[in-house]
Amino acid sequence: MDKRLLGEARLARFAFLATVGLSFLGGLFVIGQAFLLSRIINRVFLEGATQSSLGSLFVWLLGAITLRALNQVGIQVAAAEVAIRIKQALRRRLMDHLLQLGPAYTQQERSGELALTVTDGIEALDSFFRDYLPALFIALLIPLTILLVVVPIDLLTFVVLLVTAPLIPIFMVLIGKAAGSLANSRYAQLSQMSAHFLDVMQGLTTLKLFNRSRAQIKIIDQMTDRYRQSTLAVLRVAFLSAFTLELLATISVAVVAVEIGLRLLYGRLLFEQALFLLVIAPEFYMPLRQLGAKFHAGRDGTAAAERIYAILNTPLPESEDGTAVPHFNQIRFENVSVTFGPEERPALERFSLTINQGERVALVGATGSGKSTVANLLLRFVTPTNGRIHLTNQTESISLSQVDAQQWRAHIGWVPQRGYLFNTSVANNIRLGHADATEAQIMAAAQAANADTFIQALPQGYETVLGENATRLSGGQAQRIALARAVVRSAPIYIFDEATANLDSDNERVIQQNLAALTADATVLIIAHRLETIQQADKIVVLDNGHIVESGTHHELLKRQGAYFQLLHAFGEVDHA
Repeated sequence: MDKRLLGEARLARFAFLATVGLSFLGGLFVIGQAFLLSRIINRVFLEGATQSSLGSLFVWLLGAITLRALNQVGIQVAAAEVAIRIKQALRRRLMDHLLQLGPAYTQQERSGELALTVTDGIEALDSFFRDYLPALFIALLIPLTILLVVVPIDLLTFVVLLVTAPLIPIFMVLIGKAAGSLANSRYAQLSQMSAHFLDVMQGLTTLKLFNRSRAQIKIIDQMTDRYRQSTLAVLRVAFLSAFTLELLATISVAVVAVEIGLRLLYGRLLFEQALFLLVIAPEFYMPLRQLGAKFHAGRDGTAAAERIYAILNTPLPESEDGTAVPHFNQIRFENVSVTFGPEERPALERFSLTINQGERVALVGATGSGKSTVANLLLRFVTPTNGRIHLTNQTESISLSQVDAQQWRAHIGWVPQRGYLFNTSVANNIRLGHADATEAQIMAAAQAANADTFIQALPQGYETVLGENATRLSGGQAQRIALARAVVRSAPIYIFDEATANLDSDNERVIQQNLAALTADATVLIIAHRLETIQQADKIVVLDNGHIVESGTHHELLKRQGAYFQLLHAFGEVDHA
């Protein structure tokens, strides 16, 4: 039993208590049915009772059978309610947690594996709460109730039941250890297969161009074969468990029957009592056998829960809730260091920078120098390992971590190198930047991003559905829509992370002019390599391996002929500069 899953039952407390209560009531119906059946048979065969004299007992027996059947239905309904509520709550918590973890976490994970966890992983818990958990409580309550009834009737039968009953859970635990590792391995292989299949589908064009699609067919075939083998291994253990439990239960019932039969033969036990004990003995072991049959569902749910709770237990970058965004005229990085793993080198180390309001700051450096980490720090997707980021004005200074993350991000217009476009209309993709934007504002933003002309040429214009990640558009067209999405926001802070990298020089020149006019009063952080993009910045900061090695204006840095000059030389920009 995973205690974390059992703790989730509090989300459907009343339905869960109803399941437990009905399970206990089911034990009483079993006992009542056995008692009435033994009483009727005893009176008919030994006392010669007539049919008319047994009418009330038959009515009681029919009532007990009916109530037992209704009780089973009630248990299933209550268990289904528990499963539905817990799955809904867990899926909501998991999605909220993933959204709060943000891109810094999800970019390190495989999309297919995360999608599987949110969908099939949560669904795997259905059988756990609907079948396995009720069976667990039934296996506890009904045998215990039967033992309490048997002990005053016949002490020897009580001892036999008490001694043989633990054998079934003991063997279940022994088999469960093997089943647990196999179930975890099977779920891991399913996650890997799903993630790989999604990668192949997303990269199908590349595979076709390089004639590697058939090789991927063989790889997927090997992965599916390994998954088939692991599934069969789990099923073999499940069938072995069912066989073992059935065998133990049958032998135990036989032992009870033999000891009761011998004492009945020698007159040491009354017939009615002996028949009652014989009828109730199989009912004593039945819940334990059913638990064994549903043990496989429990192991699958536990295996899925391991991955679900691994995500839920991942600490958030920082608290999403906080104070309102204050008025500030500076953003100050003070000795900020960021390390993503204990064995990885710092992405940033003792990084200190002041960005004044209305200033245009460009970050340049080789790949992996820490530029995008600075952007992610400002976007609150990453938390500093050491150091602080402050918002300051003439009278006060407040840590960025104390500000409400959602309100802060509402102050930022962000354009990454490859902005994601959703499978909806052009207008809705632009409107993501400003939910209440009018058609006029959307068109103005598209014109600023030099996108209005090609949008108007689309089949339905601004209402054209783009397809998944803008399959209808070229890379440059998709990037211009992403730029329009940031422009429509009219934010006081803009972050352009290689925002014009996919554009030709003519489009870039027009867009740079438009953006310069639109962001004249805004604070702008630019991450780029092209000279046209960075030379007009008020301050250029050169990064190398997470450290600031130079800073100044374009002309100042060129005169020094240091790291900035070498970087431009590496990109073939020196002559133009």
